Amino acid sequence: MGNRVKAWVKSDTGVLVLLAVVRVVLHTLTNGQYGFHRDELQTLDDARHLDWGFVAYPPITPLIGRAELVLFGTSLAGFRFFAAVAVSFVMVVAGWIAKELGGERREQVLAAVAVGIAPVSLTQGAVMQYVSFDYLSGVLVTYFAVRLVKTEDPRWWLAIGAALGLGMETRYTMGFVALGIVGGVLLTPARRYLVSKWLWLGVGVSVLIFLPNILWQWRNHFISLDFLSHIHKRDVRQGRSAGFLPQQAWICVNIFTVPLTLLGLWFYLVREEGKRYRLLGWTFVVTFELFYLARARSYYTMALYPMLLAAGSVAFGKWLDGLRPARAKFMQGIQWAGLAVGGVVFTLLVVPVAPIGSHVWRVTSKLHDQFREEIGWPELAESVAQVFASLPADERARTGILTGNYGEGGALNLYGAQYGLPHAMSGTNSFWYRGYDPRQPQTVVLVGFDLDEGQELFESCAVAANNVNRYLVVNEESKEHPDILLCRNLKKTWPEFWNSFRRFG
Repeated sequence: MGNRVKAWVKSDTGVLVLLAVVRVVLHTLTNGQYGFHRDELQTLDDARHLDWGFVAYPPITPLIGRAELVLFGTSLAGFRFFAAVAVSFVMVVAGWIAKELGGERREQVLAAVAVGIAPVSLTQGAVMQYVSFDYLSGVLVTYFAVRLVKTEDPRWWLAIGAALGLGMETRYTMGFVALGIVGGVLLTPARRYLVSKWLWLGVGVSVLIFLPNILWQWRNHFISLDFLSHIHKRDVRQGRSAGFLPQQAWICVNIFTVPLTLLGLWFYLVREEGKRYRLLGWTFVVTFELFYLARARSYYTMALYPMLLAAGSVAFGKWLDGLRPARAKFMQGIQWAGLAVGGVVFTLLVVPVAPIGSHVWRVTSKLHDQFREEIGWPELAESVAQVFASLPADERARTGILTGNYGEGGALNLYGAQYGLPHAMSGTNSFWYRGYDPRQPQTVVLVGFDLDEGQELFESCAVAANNVNRYLVVNEESKEHPDILLCRNLKKTWPEFWNSFRRFG
């Protein structure tokens, strides 16, 4: 038994798994650095109210969140554990793809590392979001497609269908990948599978897995379509899709792996050895074009790149084999030096390793808001608790809390129990379905509203405290929602107010 374990550890897959484990350890050691991100607070609250669907996403991510709550409680690193495992396992799958394409261990390891240092991959290992699991599902679709065309065994359509179905239960953008597969089939000799029962059985498996969420959407008037339309219009309005093309090179892949990416696309679409894998090349092209035409955000394409990096690693390895040993060693050294630099630089920029206020922290704060939005949630709960505690006991018994967004609602429901705070209400996304405080309180602590909004809703309203964090970090809460309000006597009845209070965010 011991010898078999040792043999497995030394095998190609064993080496890939070891790399993935190292990556998981990196995230586990660093993921407790700051605090929960506002999106995580939404997922954490949804995880306590499991259903077959949610306004912002399908059910799988909250289900995984629930498992993490059971296993790790509200540990920050624990809540992010399975996201770290998901993105790290993609490294293993990338190595498997390289192996299927003819790569030896050298090429498999190169593919795994190239995938592992992609900024979007590193980012998604440091936060619990549906993107991490959508990423894994999409990459599994491409791996199963490689197996399909290599073995010509049509039963792989069942695995492709299952991966697509699970992907749709994770994030609706998986539908673009499904359409890309359709395009790849129609544009290549894979058209022959259109008459195969296995392709249609695969479609059936996908629909069957996705069916519970479809039924939930039907019962809830397909509310997620309204949500997605609102979010897309917001993203376009705010210019979040403007950098779609350039950001592919430094978000979806590391700038040091761009040559491998282009080599991979060349392998699938042009190179003779890649002829049998044209399905993958056209799947990339069609899916990419659909995302581009839809004015999607740049990282939506992230699951398409591991198959390119795997093919590019194999093509690079074949090229090295044609060089003189000394030149091949030199070029390989250049490649790995670039990967090392790119890995270290982007780890510092997108993994929570820098102390707050340090030089690296200041640089990351200028590049993105990921870490800034993880600061200040416990302080928010403490400030609300002080306002709540300042009220007479009889008034506290009939006082509620109303928040403007899911981050505030999730934070107060996470940290508020220790202060005896009532359950926080919010009209954003699935919080709205959970309804208003059944006590219908007429004294309400408002968070995430400005004074004008509070005075419009209540007969009396005043600033009772300020929302600041101990590090004085400027983020959405401290800048845009600095006031905590104490308001009395809602002008409408609670049912009337709630019917008009639904928000998307």
